[in-house]
Amino acid sequence: MIIGISILAVIALIHLFRVGQYLKGDLFTYYYSYASDIMIPFGFYFLLSINESTIRFLRKWYVKALIIFGTTTIIEILQLFGVNIVGETFDILDILMYAFGVIIAVLCDRLILKRFIPFWDFKS
Repeated sequence: MIIGISILAVIALIHLFRVGQYLKGDLFTYYYSYASDIMIPFGFYFLLSINESTIRFLRKWYVKALIIFGTTTIIEILQLFGVNIVGETFDILDILMYAFGVIIAVLCDRLILKRFIPFWDFKS
């Protein structure tokens, strides 16, 4: 739980301190266009991971990945039809960035945290 909350806190601080304002040119544009599209699915993956002990079906990495990618993609597609839940402009690259954020979260979960933190996988 501490690891998941720490990851979410770092993402919140990045947004709170508006890290992108220190960037220039194309990097500024790319940051404000796509950074949150990567960070938010990454964070939500670990938010779901926090609940693995009480919600059994969340114990599989692919369930969490599908929930997050599916939800973010549906919200993006709704923007195409004028239903603005979170954003206002449909961008197909946003969906690619959501996938990238989920993939990074899964790799971090399965290859790094599982390997270096002995109690990472919930076993009961």
